[in-house]
Amino acid sequence: MASLLPDPVPLHHVRRALVTKLRHHGDVLLASPVFTALARAAPDAEIDGLVYEDTAPMLTGHPAIAQLHTIDRAWKTRGALAQARGEWSLLAALRARRYDLLVHLTEHPRGLTLARLLRPRWAVAREPERRAALWRRHFTHLYRLPARTERHVVEQNLDALRRIGVQPDDADRRLVLVPGAAADAKVAALLAERALAADAFVQVHPGSRWLFKCWPAERTAALIDLVVADGFAVVVTGAPDDRERALVAAVLAALSPATRARVADLTGKLSLPELAALTARARAFAGVDSAPMHIAAAMGTPTLALFGPSSEHAWGPWRVAHRVVASDVHACRPCGLDGCGGGKVSECLTTLPVARVHAALAALVGQTRDGRG
Repeated sequence: MASLLPDPVPLHHVRRALVTKLRHHGDVLLASPVFTALARAAPDAEIDGLVYEDTAPMLTGHPAIAQLHTIDRAWKTRGALAQARGEWSLLAALRARRYDLLVHLTEHPRGLTLARLLRPRWAVAREPERRAALWRRHFTHLYRLPARTERHVVEQNLDALRRIGVQPDDADRRLVLVPGAAADAKVAALLAERALAADAFVQVHPGSRWLFKCWPAERTAALIDLVVADGFAVVVTGAPDDRERALVAAVLAALSPATRARVADLTGKLSLPELAALTARARAFAGVDSAPMHIAAAMGTPTLALFGPSSEHAWGPWRVAHRVVASDVHACRPCGLDGCGGGKVSECLTTLPVARVHAALAALVGQTRDGRG
């Protein structure tokens, strides 16, 4: 591959492009604008994606994606032969596409392997902090992020395109998530069973993949009590994960009996597309920094987000009416640590007052009473 090029990529010569995002669910959803922007800039090109299999629902149905390739994280657990077969099958499928352009949106070392084996004419990736010389040998373009100022992850992803000469339009920047007809029908039936109308309930999602990002169960329960007192029903959602199930169980156990009668628990009962379809029907979403929070933003649902050790400037709700509640007395945040001192409990988050969170949610609902703008 040629050495680093300063010039834009001539997109009229790109027949097929591969965009990779090998991270978690929320990260993948925040990469969805890259496909939109690249499709607009190269309307004659076919654009494929490569993600982990469990995160594929974040991009399935995206109108700008021709093919979505996946990597099964479980290949490694099935033995060396099964992993080799999976990797070979993936490589054969990617080679058959004969990509002209590779857009690698992480520092995952697989990007180097893809650049070597697929041999695209142009390849762009983020400049890594280590072994940058090696990446320069295999990528024609490397993009950089600001060293001292924070930039939202959506814009960080789009910087890969800016580096090759694509300047995103304002419309390109929106998140794209397509639940699909089956998910819409399933959720409509679930809500009908519970006599819940769209916009008549608030969705509360207490959990996160990382529990150090979670608010205490008793405070979440107190918030739900107040939401019900405001006249809304509440739908509680959570992943089919033992830790999230335990957190939701603790929340439900702390509710008053009168409140519990107005709360529907759908924890572990929804696929990711179904979760998106449910969120699209909610009057508002309340939760912590998590993939479901980003799903709420993608669906245009007013979003209340609680932030602790992570940064709302990089990870906050994107292009949706929202309120962020974060500590204004902990000068150490956002620290990026897994709890204070690495102890899995984040005091900047656990000490957030219920009254302040409820006031922010009430203001958000009031702001969006006549629409979701």
